[in-house]
Amino acid sequence: MSDKPNKKIVLTGGGSAGHVTPNIALIPALKKAGYEIYYIGSYNGIEKKLIEDYNIPYFGIATGKLRRYFDPKNFTDPFRVLKGFTEAVKLLKRIKPDVVFSKGGFVSVPVVRAAGALKIPYLVHESDMTPGLANKLSMSGAKKICCNFPETMRLLPADKAVLTGTPIREELGLGDKEVGKELCGFEDDKPVLMVIGGSLGAQSVNETVRYALPRLLPYFNVVHICGKEKMDNLKLTVPGYKQFEYVKNELKDIFAMADIVVSRAGANSICELLALKKPNILIPLSTKSSRGDQMLNARSFEQQGFSLVIDNDDLDEDILVETIEDLYKNREKFIENMNKSNLHSATNTIVKLIDEQIQ
Repeated sequence: MSDKPNKKIVLTGGGSAGHVTPNIALIPALKKAGYEIYYIGSYNGIEKKLIEDYNIPYFGIATGKLRRYFDPKNFTDPFRVLKGFTEAVKLLKRIKPDVVFSKGGFVSVPVVRAAGALKIPYLVHESDMTPGLANKLSMSGAKKICCNFPETMRLLPADKAVLTGTPIREELGLGDKEVGKELCGFEDDKPVLMVIGGSLGAQSVNETVRYALPRLLPYFNVVHICGKEKMDNLKLTVPGYKQFEYVKNELKDIFAMADIVVSRAGANSICELLALKKPNILIPLSTKSSRGDQMLNARSFEQQGFSLVIDNDDLDEDILVETIEDLYKNREKFIENMNKSNLHSATNTIVKLIDEQIQ
């Protein structure tokens, strides 16, 4: 890596946690590589809250959402984007970064456009199989475009596309199985099924898992991360079933304890499952609730032999229980396939690409 003194990088991305957590995962490696790190996000977006814990200078800019559908805000948001561009130019002139790394989301567009105007090299990371609109608007001037899926490579300029995977927080791999069992009150040696219901649109997953508990609990301990205000108070004392609305520091220990996982198919979540080699069932959000990216993500992981997939519209108790039994019985095959993947060193690969831009 470059040993240039006082290397500076601006990270950008926001609007959802998925546009921030990969940037957070890069922070320790960037510090180790000698970078001064700055973050540009929106004034009060989720990225501001998430970055607060990392003692990194944070700057907010105006941002507007770029929609593909009619909305009255379509008439005013372009002015916010223009204001954000002007603010980003001023910030970049003040910070004087050597490079910018964008994780996407609409706040990133003014930042990378400003970097391009100031001849500052920038890289873009696309998590989903098909690029989102913000990244499509950012790609033309990018030096490199990082992605998670082999299929995405065909949709990107050949001279810029790099299959890197997603940076995963190092601490997720440092969990303690026994601490996880103690946290959940699991006292026997039954295998552990972890369910990550999430929040948006996860009610169907949460309900189906709870309906299936009488058939699952004789064979599995079940830990269920079900989303804010989605606990079932009637099941708080069911032996072998532990619910959480949300976990933060404890997540690593729950992952260490889990033998198999049921999850939505957000790109960051499934890349964490791949990195941790956890056999999994993916239940992607349908096109009724999203632009369909989770369905594409899930099918790619299914084709690569990393996951089993249940369509949300097909989800019921019988299908869920049968698929869980199938996954557990064949779990070693899925672990073997995940071991063959070359996407485990995303952080090192991306930091190397960043370094190459300023050498």
